[in-house]
Amino acid sequence: MPKIIVDGNEIEVPADYTLMQACEAADVEIPRFCFHERLSVAGNCRMCLVELKGAPKPVASCSWLVRDCRPGPNGELPEVKTKSDVAKKARRGVMEFLLINHPLDCPICDQGGECDLQDQAMAFGVDGSRFHENKRAVEDKYIGPLVKTIMTRCIHCTRCVRFTTEIAGVSELGLIGRGEDAEITTYLEAALTSEMQGNVIDLCPVGALTARPYAFHARPWELVKTESVDVMDGVGCAIRVDTRGREVMRILPRLNEAVNEEWISDKTRFIWDGLRTQRLDRPYVKKDGRLTPASWQEAFAAIAAKVKGTDAKKIGAISGELASAEEIFALKSLMAGLGVANTDCRPAHSPLHPASGRASYLFNTSIAGIEDADAIMLIGTNPRKEAPVLNARIRKRFLRGGLEVGLVGAKADLTYPVTYCGAGPDSIQALIDDKSYDGKAERPMVIVGEGALNRPDGAAILSLAAKFAVARGAIREDWNGFNVLHSAAATVGGLDVGFVPGEGGLGTAGMVEAAGTGDLDVLFLMGADEIDMQALGNAFVVYMGSHGDAGAHRADVILPGAAYTEKSGLYVNTEGRVQLGLRAAFPPGEAREDWAILRALSGELGAKLPFDTLVALRAALVAAHPHFALVDEIAESDPKAVEALAGAGGSLDSAPFEPWIDDFYLTNPIARASKVMAECSALAHGLQAEAAE
Repeated sequence: MPKIIVDGNEIEVPADYTLMQACEAADVEIPRFCFHERLSVAGNCRMCLVELKGAPKPVASCSWLVRDCRPGPNGELPEVKTKSDVAKKARRGVMEFLLINHPLDCPICDQGGECDLQDQAMAFGVDGSRFHENKRAVEDKYIGPLVKTIMTRCIHCTRCVRFTTEIAGVSELGLIGRGEDAEITTYLEAALTSEMQGNVIDLCPVGALTARPYAFHARPWELVKTESVDVMDGVGCAIRVDTRGREVMRILPRLNEAVNEEWISDKTRFIWDGLRTQRLDRPYVKKDGRLTPASWQEAFAAIAAKVKGTDAKKIGAISGELASAEEIFALKSLMAGLGVANTDCRPAHSPLHPASGRASYLFNTSIAGIEDADAIMLIGTNPRKEAPVLNARIRKRFLRGGLEVGLVGAKADLTYPVTYCGAGPDSIQALIDDKSYDGKAERPMVIVGEGALNRPDGAAILSLAAKFAVARGAIREDWNGFNVLHSAAATVGGLDVGFVPGEGGLGTAGMVEAAGTGDLDVLFLMGADEIDMQALGNAFVVYMGSHGDAGAHRADVILPGAAYTEKSGLYVNTEGRVQLGLRAAFPPGEAREDWAILRALSGELGAKLPFDTLVALRAALVAAHPHFALVDEIAESDPKAVEALAGAGGSLDSAPFEPWIDDFYLTNPIARASKVMAECSALAHGLQAEAAE
């Protein structure tokens, strides 16, 4: 590797490093506005100028490669100076130019306190300006309900343009005009359609793009910052929850290279207003056909009176999409104490089962492993809606070249080209039987979505998908390319703790049907709002949850629970990674964490649970399932489970795969309580209607 001198220190770096990377390797800070590690190099802000010995003028360190540096006349090593008078004067000049038209908005700017322009003006700029002309003003643009624009503040770094084009895959932002007339806008000034557009707020180094729902709500120094994990989908993005008092004020991404890099979806980022509305803050008991407020003791007494007079075979429990592993384990323990076998954490008709081996229901290659794949087959899934951050990872791999993506299922715009291979199971069988396949892919992947699995023939389709993976060479000792993409945060954790029907027990679909026919008398719903409430007949429904959604409307007894930001819990993402979410706020009113509700209820039902604290509950969970102690790690799974799955077979229905998620913005109770998500949903449906016309 070549050597280079940075501020008098000799270092050795790869030849394809830029001068900026070489300086960072030497622990020297280089200011920048347009440069970002995950975006293409633009080189247009010039804030990163350094003095390169022998060069006629300062050079942009973000775009000048080490290999392009020439040695001195006597063979001296290339020398870079970042603290010389030339470099300092160049940066001061650039900063002075940037501030010519920048308004004095700092006291009212939402970026104030965490603004790159403020920080770098202090560190590298000057305290005055030689320009006294009138500042130019730029009209603000409407780009949707999520991102607020104050374009007079824009410094034309083009980070937002490059993000939407390269990462999000939606070419809707661009820079028009030249010189003083240059401005960034959307084409025809329409709203952005990307599910990840909110990331431009983090990327913007000034206050030109800010969060519209958060505008003028709080200052960053007022907020308490808590590291947590997202539960809006199965990816489990690393997030930071900012609170003021008891209220969540905003949600931001955290860096996690293995999962979400530094991106999150718009649903993850802007869901926070739904945490305040339609909350359940006290117990309710149905009397004379109406839900009336009650005390905890009255609610427990009503449940106990019903359960104690009911046969265990006529009791069931379903956990929802946002439950933590501890809560599911507590519910399983309570049902086991009551002798109940009708338990499930899966959607209706799901064939996934821990008895088939952990590899049969995980995203086995891992999310980061997508970057090693050279062929991907999507079966019954639309990752853009089911897991936008994972979809961005597939696009990232596509942009690198050498990746072919196929799709079996409903056609969709996935932000990268796909080869459409059919609509249903028959197409998968045809691909297996196709003898013309050349087998050139060294690391093929198969991604099976819930749209393919959650139907009456789901078990046969799961087996067929595994058979396809084996046929295409995706299952080897060094590579397991069989992947199940979960859209719910709680499903893998529920499968890991074994919250599935016991011997002779009913699954989700069976319990709903039995309740409708009168064969199931009592049904516990722990945040389970995505089932057909109208089909439950006259069953006695106990609902534990945080919001007044479908389950609460149908319930006979409501036990108010805590939202995911109001409790600590373990979640397992779609790749099997155990993650810890920390409590950032406290639940409203009399609401309590679900595990505490179950512990109190168990005493009334005569099946007292053996833990009084979350620490004791977590210890019991780890004792029963040791891999839950490996936080932020993925326990190994045996790929032979996929081979066994391939031989299971089953009867197939030729019906095409239906999309699993119809409305990306309204997939759970918190989202449906959010005014911002409702506005996004209305806008998205309006755009779809226009496209259809």
